Amino acid sequence: MEKVNRWIFYILGMVVLAAGITLNTKTGLGVSPIISVAYCVSQIFELNFGDMTFVLYGIFVVVQLFLRERRERLATLMQFPLSLVFSRLLNLCSACIPYQAAAHSLPENLAVLALAIVLTGVGVALTVNMRLVPNPGDGIVQAVAQRMGRDQGFAKNVFDLGCVAATVCLGLLLTGRIVGIGLGTLLAMVGVGRVIALVNHWTKAGMCRLAGVA
Repeated sequence: MEKVNRWIFYILGMVVLAAGITLNTKTGLGVSPIISVAYCVSQIFELNFGDMTFVLYGIFVVVQLFLRERRERLATLMQFPLSLVFSRLLNLCSACIPYQAAAHSLPENLAVLALAIVLTGVGVALTVNMRLVPNPGDGIVQAVAQRMGRDQGFAKNVFDLGCVAATVCLGLLLTGRIVGIGLGTLLAMVGVGRVIALVNHWTKAGMCRLAGVA
Protein backbone atom coordinates (compact mmCIF):
# COMPACT_ATOMS: atom_id res chain seq x y z
CA MET A 1 0.00 0.00 0.00
CA GLU A 2 2.87 2.39 0.79
CA LYS A 3 4.31 1.85 -2.70
CA VAL A 4 0.92 2.66 -4.23
CA ASN A 5 0.68 5.80 -2.12
CA ARG A 6 4.15 6.82 -3.24
CA TRP A 7 3.17 6.67 -6.89
CA ILE A 8 -0.15 8.40 -6.23
CA PHE A 9 1.65 11.32 -4.56
CA TYR A 10 4.20 11.42 -7.37
CA ILE A 11 1.66 11.41 -10.23
CA LEU A 12 -0.50 13.95 -8.39
CA GLY A 13 2.57 16.15 -8.00
CA MET A 14 3.29 15.96 -11.73
CA VAL A 15 -0.27 16.99 -12.61
CA VAL A 16 -0.31 19.84 -10.08
CA LEU A 17 3.10 21.05 -11.26
CA ALA A 18 2.00 21.05 -14.90
CA ALA A 19 -1.15 23.00 -13.97
CA GLY A 20 0.90 25.54 -12.02
CA ILE A 21 3.40 26.10 -14.83
CA THR A 22 0.59 26.41 -17.39
CA LEU A 23 -1.30 28.97 -15.29
CA ASN A 24 1.91 30.93 -14.83
CA THR A 25 2.38 31.24 -18.59
CA LYS A 26 -1.24 32.34 -19.07
CA THR A 27 -1.11 35.33 -16.70
CA GLY A 28 0.92 37.43 -19.14
CA LEU A 29 3.13 38.58 -16.26
CA GLY A 30 6.19 36.49 -17.04
CA VAL A 31 6.84 32.77 -16.73
CA SER A 32 8.83 30.84 -14.13
CA PRO A 33 12.60 31.08 -14.72
CA ILE A 34 13.43 27.44 -15.36
CA ILE A 35 11.09 27.11 -18.37
CA SER A 36 11.48 30.69 -19.58
CA VAL A 37 13.86 29.70 -22.40
CA ALA A 38 11.38 27.14 -23.77
CA TYR A 39 8.54 29.66 -23.52
CA CYS A 40 10.59 32.38 -25.23
CA VAL A 41 11.52 30.12 -28.15
CA SER A 42 7.94 28.87 -28.52
CA GLN A 43 6.61 32.44 -28.66
CA ILE A 44 9.22 33.79 -31.08
CA PHE A 45 9.01 30.91 -33.56
CA GLU A 46 5.32 30.06 -32.92
CA LEU A 47 6.15 26.54 -31.78
CA ASN A 48 4.35 24.31 -29.30
CA PHE A 49 5.30 25.19 -25.72
CA GLY A 50 5.10 21.58 -24.52
CA ASP A 51 7.38 20.42 -27.34
CA MET A 52 9.93 23.15 -26.59
CA THR A 53 9.84 22.20 -22.90
CA PHE A 54 10.60 18.60 -23.89
CA VAL A 55 13.61 19.80 -25.93
CA LEU A 56 14.81 21.98 -23.04
CA TYR A 57 14.42 19.15 -20.53
CA GLY A 58 16.30 16.86 -22.91
CA ILE A 59 19.21 19.33 -22.86
CA PHE A 60 19.03 19.36 -19.05
CA VAL A 61 19.31 15.56 -19.00
CA VAL A 62 22.32 15.55 -21.35
CA VAL A 63 24.09 18.17 -19.21
CA GLN A 64 23.42 16.05 -16.11
CA LEU A 65 25.15 13.09 -17.76
CA PHE A 66 28.36 15.13 -17.71
CA LEU A 67 27.83 16.53 -14.22
CA ARG A 68 26.80 13.37 -12.37
CA GLU A 69 28.89 10.37 -11.44
CA ARG A 70 28.90 7.34 -13.75
CA ARG A 71 26.81 5.24 -11.34
CA GLU A 72 24.01 7.84 -11.50
CA ARG A 73 23.74 7.97 -15.28
CA LEU A 74 21.17 5.21 -15.75
CA ALA A 75 18.81 6.89 -13.26
CA THR A 76 19.44 10.21 -15.02
CA LEU A 77 18.43 8.72 -18.38
CA MET A 78 15.05 7.83 -16.88
CA GLN A 79 14.30 11.55 -16.96
CA PHE A 80 13.90 11.36 -20.76
CA PRO A 81 10.59 9.42 -20.71
CA LEU A 82 9.47 11.54 -17.76
CA SER A 83 10.14 14.67 -19.84
CA LEU A 84 7.97 13.32 -22.65
CA VAL A 85 5.08 12.57 -20.30
CA PHE A 86 5.40 15.92 -18.53
CA SER A 87 5.48 17.90 -21.78
CA ARG A 88 2.26 16.14 -22.87
CA LEU A 89 0.74 17.10 -19.53
CA LEU A 90 1.65 20.73 -20.23
CA ASN A 91 -0.14 20.56 -23.58
CA LEU A 92 -3.17 18.94 -21.95
CA CYS A 93 -3.34 21.59 -19.22
CA SER A 94 -2.94 24.35 -21.78
CA ALA A 95 -5.87 22.97 -23.77
CA CYS A 96 -8.04 22.52 -20.67
CA ILE A 97 -7.34 25.93 -19.08
CA PRO A 98 -8.93 28.63 -21.29
CA TYR A 99 -7.70 31.59 -19.24
CA GLN A 100 -6.67 34.64 -21.30
CA ALA A 101 -4.75 37.39 -19.49
CA ALA A 102 -5.88 40.12 -21.90
CA ALA A 103 -9.51 39.55 -20.90
CA HIS A 104 -8.82 40.16 -17.21
CA SER A 105 -7.61 42.99 -15.00
CA LEU A 106 -4.17 43.19 -13.39
CA PRO A 107 -5.50 42.22 -9.92
CA GLU A 108 -7.19 39.16 -11.45
CA ASN A 109 -4.00 38.17 -13.27
CA LEU A 110 -2.02 38.61 -10.05
CA ALA A 111 -4.50 36.37 -8.22
CA VAL A 112 -4.08 33.68 -10.89
CA LEU A 113 -0.32 34.10 -10.66
CA ALA A 114 -0.49 33.54 -6.89
CA LEU A 115 -2.48 30.34 -7.51
CA ALA A 116 0.07 29.26 -10.12
CA ILE A 117 2.95 29.78 -7.70
CA VAL A 118 1.17 27.77 -4.99
CA LEU A 119 0.42 24.91 -7.40
CA THR A 120 3.99 24.89 -8.70
CA GLY A 121 5.43 24.78 -5.19
CA VAL A 122 3.06 22.00 -4.11
CA GLY A 123 3.83 20.02 -7.28
CA VAL A 124 7.59 20.30 -6.79
CA ALA A 125 7.32 19.28 -3.12
CA LEU A 126 5.21 16.22 -3.95
CA THR A 127 7.44 14.94 -6.74
CA VAL A 128 10.77 15.62 -5.02
CA ASN A 129 9.71 14.14 -1.66
CA MET A 130 8.75 10.82 -3.28
CA ARG A 131 12.37 10.32 -4.39
CA LEU A 132 11.48 8.63 -7.66
CA VAL A 133 12.54 10.09 -11.03
CA PRO A 134 13.16 13.83 -10.59
CA ASN A 135 11.77 16.40 -12.98
CA PRO A 136 14.76 17.38 -15.20
CA GLY A 137 14.48 20.96 -13.95
CA ASP A 138 14.94 19.76 -10.38
CA GLY A 139 17.47 17.13 -11.44
CA ILE A 140 19.85 19.60 -13.05
CA VAL A 141 19.67 21.89 -10.01
CA GLN A 142 20.62 18.92 -7.80
CA ALA A 143 23.52 18.09 -10.13
CA VAL A 144 24.74 21.69 -10.15
CA ALA A 145 24.52 21.82 -6.35
CA GLN A 146 26.63 18.66 -6.05
CA ARG A 147 29.26 20.01 -8.45
CA MET A 148 29.41 23.37 -6.68
CA GLY A 149 29.49 21.80 -3.25
CA ARG A 150 26.70 24.14 -2.18
CA ASP A 151 23.14 23.62 -0.95
CA GLN A 152 20.29 23.14 -3.41
CA GLY A 153 18.68 26.50 -2.57
CA PHE A 154 21.82 28.40 -3.61
CA ALA A 155 22.18 26.32 -6.79
CA LYS A 156 18.51 26.96 -7.61
CA ASN A 157 19.01 30.72 -7.36
CA VAL A 158 22.12 30.58 -9.56
CA PHE A 159 20.42 28.37 -12.15
CA ASP A 160 17.27 30.52 -12.22
CA LEU A 161 19.36 33.64 -12.81
CA GLY A 162 21.17 31.86 -15.64
CA CYS A 163 17.87 30.86 -17.26
CA VAL A 164 16.52 34.42 -16.99
CA ALA A 165 19.72 35.85 -18.48
CA ALA A 166 19.59 33.38 -21.38
CA THR A 167 15.92 34.21 -22.04
CA VAL A 168 16.56 37.95 -21.99
CA CYS A 169 19.48 37.57 -24.42
CA LEU A 170 17.45 35.37 -26.79
CA GLY A 171 14.55 37.81 -26.82
CA LEU A 172 16.74 40.86 -27.43
CA LEU A 173 18.85 39.17 -30.12
CA LEU A 174 15.94 37.66 -32.05
CA THR A 175 13.17 40.23 -31.59
CA GLY A 176 14.71 43.29 -29.99
CA ARG A 177 12.51 42.90 -26.91
CA ILE A 178 12.28 40.80 -23.76
CA VAL A 179 9.95 37.81 -24.11
CA GLY A 180 8.50 35.83 -21.19
CA ILE A 181 10.24 37.71 -18.38
CA GLY A 182 8.28 40.01 -16.08
CA LEU A 183 6.94 40.55 -12.59
CA GLY A 184 5.62 37.01 -12.52
CA THR A 185 9.14 35.67 -13.10
CA LEU A 186 10.49 37.50 -10.07
CA LEU A 187 7.55 36.49 -7.89
CA ALA A 188 7.91 32.86 -8.99
CA MET A 189 11.63 32.87 -8.14
CA VAL A 190 10.81 33.94 -4.59
CA GLY A 191 7.37 32.44 -4.07
CA VAL A 192 7.83 28.86 -5.26
CA GLY A 193 10.64 28.25 -2.80
CA ARG A 194 8.57 29.64 0.07
CA VAL A 195 5.60 27.44 -0.87
CA ILE A 196 7.84 24.36 -0.98
CA ALA A 197 9.19 25.23 2.48
CA LEU A 198 5.66 25.63 3.89
CA VAL A 199 4.38 22.41 2.32
CA ASN A 200 7.36 20.48 3.68
CA HIS A 201 6.99 22.06 7.11
CA TRP A 202 3.34 21.12 7.48
CA THR A 203 2.95 17.93 5.45
CA LYS A 204 6.30 16.32 4.54
CA ALA A 205 6.55 14.04 7.57
CA GLY A 206 3.01 12.68 7.19
CA MET A 207 3.27 12.44 3.41
CA CYS A 208 6.54 10.51 3.54
CA ARG A 209 5.17 8.24 6.27
CA LEU A 210 2.16 7.33 4.13
CA ALA A 211 4.43 6.71 1.13
CA GLY A 212 6.98 4.70 3.09
CA VAL A 213 9.78 7.16 2.29
CA ALA A 214 12.41 7.36 5.01
